Amino acid sequence: MKESRLILGLGELLWDLLPSGPRLGGAPANFAVMAGRLGNHSVLLSRIGRDDLGRRAVEELDPLPIDTSHLQIDPVHETGRVTVALDPAGQATYTIHQPAAWDALELTDDWVQLAERADALCFGSLAQRSVESRQTLQTLAAQSASACVRVFDVNLRTPFYSGEILQESLELATVAKMNDAEVPEVLSLLGLPQPEGPHALRIAAERLLAEFPTLSLIAITRGAHGSLLVQRGAWHQHPGLPTQVADTIGSGDAFTAALTHYLLRGAPLPVLNEAGNRWGSYLASQQGAMPPISADTIAQLQATIQHQS
Repeated sequence: MKESRLILGLGELLWDLLPSGPRLGGAPANFAVMAGRLGNHSVLLSRIGRDDLGRRAVEELDPLPIDTSHLQIDPVHETGRVTVALDPAGQATYTIHQPAAWDALELTDDWVQLAERADALCFGSLAQRSVESRQTLQTLAAQSASACVRVFDVNLRTPFYSGEILQESLELATVAKMNDAEVPEVLSLLGLPQPEGPHALRIAAERLLAEFPTLSLIAITRGAHGSLLVQRGAWHQHPGLPTQVADTIGSGDAFTAALTHYLLRGAPLPVLNEAGNRWGSYLASQQGAMPPISADTIAQLQATIQHQS
């Protein structure tokens, strides 16, 4: 079995303007960096401005295990920026400035060829706020092979989403990932009934699986309380890991990347859940979405995850 898989992160590359200073981010970029750190050939398909922030983004990504050779350069729009505020618990709120270069993602032959060869790809709702980028991302997902793991990371950012975007994206995806706070909003926008009671999240996931035949897995993260994975006829809950939180930026993207990495290797639900929580909690213990991670730390975390199999 080949170990290095071709994994694409599709969508926004941007700077999170934190109280402590700017940090590079964007969910697809965070996802792609983590996928690369896990040993995959990870490619970021995004767009930056012909400006200082764009140049700094490439310089910062250059030493990381991520292929940036397919980034598009926009001659008009600026590199994306997000103003981030953190509450005392480290939870982030975002002001996402527009327009940005990633609002003008262009469908190119180069990108289509990558999508056709991809083992997995991940896209979200935010980069679909513009019609052009939405069409590009959905076409790339549609052009991927039937065996490709297509992850829709719901990632709701007010006001940049709609029921239509959710519907179209879920119809293309094989995996949907969201957090527990997003579940009621997703069901509401799709016109699905809201379950109640202690098993509400699992029932909600089962309703989404019934509604969208292409979906094979729903991943629901629950912050410090772990995560729930649901397939047709099977589910697994992880209680989470004790973590001293520095900030939560990028922790959900690390969860998604680890989940995707092990899903491509046929891992069972308990291993998928352990991998997502191990990497998500580690990122939450660090500052920013792309912190330095030593080879020893990666090896130690991977060995811990392997013990679950």
